[in-house]
Amino acid sequence: MNSRLFPSLLAWLRCFEAAARHGSFTRAAAELCITQGAVSQQVKQLETWLGRPLFVRTPRTLMPTPEGKWLAVVLRESFGAVEDALSQMRVTGDTPVATLSCSPSFAMQWLTPRLGEFFREHPDVGLRVFGEFHRLDRTRMVRDGVEAAVRFDLGGYTDLRASVFLDEWLIPVASPAFLAAHPDLQSPSQLRGEWLLHDSSAWEGAEPFEEWQHWCNCTDTAPPAWGAGQQFNLSQLALSAALAGQGIAMGRAALVLEDIRHGRLVPLFGCSVRSRASYSFVTTAHPSPPMLLVKEWLALQAQRFAELRGALLPYPA
Repeated sequence: MNSRLFPSLLAWLRCFEAAARHGSFTRAAAELCITQGAVSQQVKQLETWLGRPLFVRTPRTLMPTPEGKWLAVVLRESFGAVEDALSQMRVTGDTPVATLSCSPSFAMQWLTPRLGEFFREHPDVGLRVFGEFHRLDRTRMVRDGVEAAVRFDLGGYTDLRASVFLDEWLIPVASPAFLAAHPDLQSPSQLRGEWLLHDSSAWEGAEPFEEWQHWCNCTDTAPPAWGAGQQFNLSQLALSAALAGQGIAMGRAALVLEDIRHGRLVPLFGCSVRSRASYSFVTTAHPSPPMLLVKEWLALQAQRFAELRGALLPYPA
């Protein structure tokens, strides 16, 4: 049998690899921007050409056969090598440009105020920052031309390189006006559900009340009724509501330290806890020299920030 990579075979393999990685024809179709039926048909054609099944199909699951698992691993490594090579070879202009995807709240509150220093230190490097928080994989990064990203999550990347450069501390915060209106609020046991402001998607896959629940668990605080509080899809929105005196937000130190320094927000109860999530620098296998400069600069900034944080907030127990 002729096993040369003719055009149709390449298309079949691409569809199979995406379906195997996602465990779903539907999610593979969304990634490849074609219909679910087209993905299913392409995989079926590959199976017919090979003369063997690659998936065990049930009404609810799509499981690769042993041969399918083997082929999926080979394809993932092969496509990854090709994507890395293309990323390195692609020329976008005379000036080196580093494209960084970043969680929006972190970009607004922590990264952007510090970028002036980066540009002063590296005037010959262009840096583009995009605010987005979807989870990453190698295919999406290469397709969108994103060389690196900063993500606040639990990590666990399988086809990318991720290194934690900053951990996170959680502490409840409220405005002076809110505290003046509630002078008897002295201990966590007095918290009321309707006062709480929630980031309902702290990271992709997090539970709606993740950060408040985690803080209560770590401080042995009986949780109030979560559903009574306001919910937002960005931490920055919850913090904006706290600044406006609408309630108590669970502050991430990276996002609230400047507001605490200037008295716009007040940390409550003297109890910080370490978040389950951290800030990671995520790249493909071979980041460019400009992006390596960004990585080094971020690590230095994180070290400086950690020193300031330790001076202003109580250390997690």
